[in-house]
Amino acid sequence: MKVSSGSTVAAWRRWLPTLPVLQWGRQYNRDTLASDSVAALIVTVMLIPQSLAYAMLAGLPPEVGLYASVAPLLLYALFGSSRVLAVGPVAVVSLMTATALGDLAAAGTPAYAGMALTLALLSGLILLAMGLLRLGFLAHFLSHPVISGFITASGLLIAASQLKTLLGIPAQGGDFLALLRSLLAHAGQLHGLTAGVGLITLAFLFWCRSGLKPWLVRLGLAPRSADLLAKTGPVLAIALTTLLSWALGWQAQGLKVVGPVPQGLPPLTLPAFDLASWQPLLLPAVLISVVGFVESVSVGQTLAAKRRQRIEPDQELVALGASNLGAAFTGGLPVTGGFARSVVNFDAGAQTPAAGIYTAGGLLLASLFLTPALAHLPQATLAATIVVAVLSLVDFGMLRDTWAWSKPDFAALAATLAGTLLLGVEAGLVLGVALSLALFLFRTSRPHIAEVGRVPGTEHFRNVQRHTVQTSPRVLSLRVDESLYFANARALEDRINDEVASRPALAHVLLQCSAINDIDASALESLQAIDQRLQASGIQLHLSEVKGPVMDRLQRSRFLPGLSGRVFMSQYQAWLALAPDAA
Repeated sequence: MKVSSGSTVAAWRRWLPTLPVLQWGRQYNRDTLASDSVAALIVTVMLIPQSLAYAMLAGLPPEVGLYASVAPLLLYALFGSSRVLAVGPVAVVSLMTATALGDLAAAGTPAYAGMALTLALLSGLILLAMGLLRLGFLAHFLSHPVISGFITASGLLIAASQLKTLLGIPAQGGDFLALLRSLLAHAGQLHGLTAGVGLITLAFLFWCRSGLKPWLVRLGLAPRSADLLAKTGPVLAIALTTLLSWALGWQAQGLKVVGPVPQGLPPLTLPAFDLASWQPLLLPAVLISVVGFVESVSVGQTLAAKRRQRIEPDQELVALGASNLGAAFTGGLPVTGGFARSVVNFDAGAQTPAAGIYTAGGLLLASLFLTPALAHLPQATLAATIVVAVLSLVDFGMLRDTWAWSKPDFAALAATLAGTLLLGVEAGLVLGVALSLALFLFRTSRPHIAEVGRVPGTEHFRNVQRHTVQTSPRVLSLRVDESLYFANARALEDRINDEVASRPALAHVLLQCSAINDIDASALESLQAIDQRLQASGIQLHLSEVKGPVMDRLQRSRFLPGLSGRVFMSQYQAWLALAPDAA
């Protein structure tokens, strides 16, 4: 049998995502080039200090941040479905990287850097596999309260970890409380010059975020231009403090500086490929992959919606996987789509992922020509940059809002927040996900089962405890507001048994199935047991408003042929047939 080439291509397309570059590349023109170039220039200026800072946050030399922002941007431009997402090192993933590697090797050693490459490799392989298998839906198991609690706790943890560098205090600690205790215990060793540089830079950066834009607008600058200039505050802080550090000899006065930064292109590197090296990094790689994917897709979807565009989650998995693989082979660290730089890219007018290609070119030039000037950059300045960036992630208002809306969701949020601060980022995230799933199972195992009656003069049926409705002693109408599965099937059995025992005149049990989206095998067995038990008591079981997909499955089972009652199209039809006197 001969297989046509067209059918082969169609089969591959079902399994392999297409390249978005083939879509936007055909429409590329001079105007798009101009818009992307301007955006790339602005993002490059912003990305240089961020890349340096987040590499040091991960426990790696600052130039690694530049390396990790070149190949990933190029690869994302080829595979990514978002037009404006900017990929590179981000605060939360850098913190998770430092946590994963901290117990395995000493920061700053070749072994530590090699493990960072292996972690990026594993993250890339996991993301790529998830994308090819179209497993983007798995990220939905990270609920919004869990993500919010995790990011808030990570922001606090990162900020606390930077205080020692910001103030020149020799503090250590594996969790939030340990860090604070160590900072207080060593407060007497505060280095005055370091603290002065750090706190003044911190205040300046906060002012750039809140006060610089209004000041520029009052000077006559357009609001959009003022906003973009305000976002370049970290670059100005780095330039000024580096110049002062060099001119005034701050390093000789005890101020810690970045030191010599290698000048040149990102190196070609080879991460470890043996299972012994992979084993301790596998779980961290999974968590980094999922968190990075959720953060990236959230940013990408938000920005795409503003332009009435859309992104493909499975395609994003492939793009992020390729980006991390690129980082692994060019001396980088795990990366994902960053919120701040993507928003700047969007606001600056980027139209296509080509802006990322131009940004990568700008970072290459920075690696070649600007790195010597970074030798006198105070580490306190980078610490201040990190603190200001991560505190924008902290959202205590979410605690109040979630408490008011859902106590189980608040429990998941609070557990994730506390677990991350006290136990570490990996343990906190796993705790939050596990608690969310446990609460979901607990909630759905106790489904809301309402007895319903007819609203007089209408064809509508409502809860007897909330409305004045008509009922019949011969008919028990129950509405199950949940899909039926193994965890809650027994609850329906118990409810029906209790109702039958208290109603001697009962002749019919009618289940309104309008809210039932699925019935698993365990629930089907429970329905069969309920029907048999009711038949033994001389009572018929009926169904109404069964959804099409559920009905299709029931028709393939042995349940419907043996059903004692009938299946009605609507609750009102069932009411007319079973309780004509009350109707």
